[in-house]
Amino acid sequence: MHKSQIDARISELRSVLGGERTGAAEKSEVKKPRKKRSLAVRRKMAAAQRARFAKLKQASEPAEAKVAKPKKRKLSAAGRKNIVEATKRRWAAVKAAKAAKEAETPTPAKKAGRKTAA
Repeated sequence: MHKSQIDARISELRSVLGGERTGAAEKSEVKKPRKKRSLAVRRKMAAAQRARFAKLKQASEPAEAKVAKPKKRKLSAAGRKNIVEATKRRWAAVKAAKAAKEAETPTPAKKAGRKTAA
């Protein structure tokens, strides 16, 4: 059979099956593999992208004003000493109050537990 006869039969079958194409079968497009770029070209592309990003970043900076952090405060030796002394006085008062409370209320004697048969 010749190509024209085969195409004619294919078109007949398509018309019977409800296919709309009646022409010859088209070749499917084959994509070519991507070309690899040289190292120099990739470096140029990267530099250009960095420049574009820097330009965008520079343009957006005035809109976003950064809030300055307050300086971290340092505790002087004298201040630390005062805090330590006050803490010691507070704890001494708490311990004295606890001791006075225990001296006022005598603790009841413990009762003997029951003996259980084993």
